[in-house]
Amino acid sequence: MRSLANVLNLAIKELRSLWRDPMMLFLIFYAFSLGIYVAASGIPETLHKAAIAIVDEDQSPLSTRITSAFYPPHFSRPAMIGLDKVDPGLDSGEYTFVVDIPPNFQRDVLASRQPTVQLNVDATRMSQAFSGGGYVQQIVQGEVAEFVRGTRRAAAPPVDLTLRARFNPTLAQSWFGAVMEVINNVTMLSIILTGAALIREREHSTIEHLLVMPVTPFEIMASKVLSMGLVVLVACALSLVSVVEGILAVPISGSIPLFLAGAALHLFATTSMGIFMGTVARSMPQFGLLLMLVLLPLMLLSGGMTPRESMPELVQSIMLAAPTTHFVKMAQAVLYRGAGIEVVWPQFLAIAAIGAVFFLVALSRFRRTIGTMA
Repeated sequence: MRSLANVLNLAIKELRSLWRDPMMLFLIFYAFSLGIYVAASGIPETLHKAAIAIVDEDQSPLSTRITSAFYPPHFSRPAMIGLDKVDPGLDSGEYTFVVDIPPNFQRDVLASRQPTVQLNVDATRMSQAFSGGGYVQQIVQGEVAEFVRGTRRAAAPPVDLTLRARFNPTLAQSWFGAVMEVINNVTMLSIILTGAALIREREHSTIEHLLVMPVTPFEIMASKVLSMGLVVLVACALSLVSVVEGILAVPISGSIPLFLAGAALHLFATTSMGIFMGTVARSMPQFGLLLMLVLLPLMLLSGGMTPRESMPELVQSIMLAAPTTHFVKMAQAVLYRGAGIEVVWPQFLAIAAIGAVFFLVALSRFRRTIGTMA
């Protein structure tokens, strides 16, 4: 009971110290409010108002029909230019796509000569160039086929494909971006807050005051894990309810309490990582550099940005030792697909086991670090 009281008192001290740090408070507020909103709404769809220009050398009804087929939201209104403006427009980045309709295009189409339409693409704009070429090809071929048939009624295909998008029927980017930003911020802030709390005490020489008190290294570390983890967990819960479900109107299919239970286990692991990194780094600049080396792989290789199945098998095997891999899988199953504990219990066990290992390793390093200070 005395040890528990020490942990609680030290945790209250950590919360008071955080309350007096305006920069950390601003970081928490921004990450779980404006940061999530920007991540959800600031990234446009794959093809959105792409700049396109058309060189119409035919000036026929068919070329006019093709020109009028490009309109928002996928494309901006086409700019009608001459051949001499194609290369300068692409070089300056004014256009992403330039379609060149050759002379006598309509006559050659009606004569079944299979004329060629040239499409110039600024491939430096990868997100739009990757899919935009296919869009342009479909539009041109569709308009030509309808013009030749004389009707918009297409022939019945031999096979009818029915598409059903599960869990995100409108394929809205904001649904994915909002939830994934919450997941990433839980990992990022838990590491930053605990590591910064330890380094701040070392820089202010308050860690020596703790060493002369009747507290153990375990109690000191447990208080930091408890306090910083609690702050992130509360901020995460408020963000899901107010920003994700409220402002962004993203429907949460599963149980938020179940997700928060998994997030608490994840915080147990990531706050231990923050303590370990805080013992390795000797200053906040060093901690920042170390954070980039650790945080980027945790986010990019956890399966949140791209499916783990598309990664090399060696990377998949290595990332099984990271708590983010199991946390992302659990969070997506609960929040996107409405999974229950009967589905995500393997991830709960994996996160708990990894967190216990990380905590013991960090505690061992923390004891050695305090021993050198003493």
